[in-house]
Amino acid sequence: MSELINCPKCESEYTYPDQNKMVCSQCFYEWEPSEETVESEATDKVLDANGNELANGDAVIVIKDLPVKGAPKPVKAGTKVKNIRLTDGDHNISCKIEGFGAMGLKSEFVRKA
Repeated sequence: MSELINCPKCESEYTYPDQNKMVCSQCFYEWEPSEETVESEATDKVLDANGNELANGDAVIVIKDLPVKGAPKPVKAGTKVKNIRLTDGDHNISCKIEGFGAMGLKSEFVRKA
């Protein structure tokens, strides 16, 4: 028996083949197994607010005032952040901002410098 693939949407292990597609019994998501590899490659890219691809070591500019928990003032729009590192998760940019220290940013709030 071939090994079944976890659902790409909900990560459930309860999937089954149906003709040329796979179906998740938990969330009822249907996909073609050949599409899964294409989608996983596409999700590895981190895009800024303008749709430009970001890479480790890039410099970015904050496009919106961002409140910082525990700090009296926000990170102002126009702040340049150098030498970013890409990470997994919700805050997919790890960086150091002068005056604030190390923090995580979301790529949707920055643009490539």
